[in-house]
Amino acid sequence: MDWFYIKGILILSGINLMAVLGLSLLTGFTGLFSFGHAGFMAIGAYVTAMGTIKFGLPFIPSLVLGAIGAALASLFIGRLTLNLKGDYFCIATLGFGEAIRLILDNVQYFGGARGWPGIPRDTNLINVVIVNIIGIIILVNIIRSRHGRNFKAIREEEMASQTIGINVFRYKITALAISAAYAGMAGGLLGHYMGFLQPKMFQFIKSTELTITVIFGGLGSISGSVIGALVLTSLPELLRTFAIWRLVVYGAAVVFIMITRPQGLMGGYEIPVGKIIKPFSRLVRSLGKKQAVGGGKK
Repeated sequence: MDWFYIKGILILSGINLMAVLGLSLLTGFTGLFSFGHAGFMAIGAYVTAMGTIKFGLPFIPSLVLGAIGAALASLFIGRLTLNLKGDYFCIATLGFGEAIRLILDNVQYFGGARGWPGIPRDTNLINVVIVNIIGIIILVNIIRSRHGRNFKAIREEEMASQTIGINVFRYKITALAISAAYAGMAGGLLGHYMGFLQPKMFQFIKSTELTITVIFGGLGSISGSVIGALVLTSLPELLRTFAIWRLVVYGAAVVFIMITRPQGLMGGYEIPVGKIIKPFSRLVRSLGKKQAVGGGKK
């Protein structure tokens, strides 16, 4: 495998990671399962493309607009569906995702079912990595804050959370909006990486893949989401030597992990990045002091 091929896999992994991070907040930390995140990705992709092509905006502002567009759509659907319980909310989000795809199929302004070609290919490995790092930092700070504790409380026991004064509906719609913004940004990155958009890119199967990745990595684990996105995006490519059997092997591998590790790869555990980096930072500081002392003696 050459670097060009590996770079493509890394870019797709990073794009999927953005959507998975958002879904991790909604599903892993708030306890709401959604099967409509492909719809939010589609909104983000088309709004971002509209910004760069129709309005002539730079890529990054257009990407932010795509995230905002997806978040606003989530506020609309959230107002209608977040009072539903359990499976009913899942079904509502599934219907929303399919409705967005069918609408885009029939809107000729965006190319309809034939697709929208000629999108500038502005997505590269550098800006994907930067967006991923910013997304992870924001999500980590949200989870470690008081709001993050409230999200977890709602996941564990919604009625008890409401009893102690947590505004359950407000936190649910906040989680949905943040999650949709992440998915919208992922959609914008995808459209400007492929150079082409078509509604069938955002079918129900895409939403299912994102949910499987969150569960595979471990509910309530940001580290698990990162590992899950990297593994499940690269695994089908690494299995190309199996030709037509590669998706069968891929599915069998996912089922095997789900059976042997029903809590996911990380199982709610986070990799202690701070503890790993701390000894190295101390070493760098000590070396810097020694060089300073040596320079002073000279």
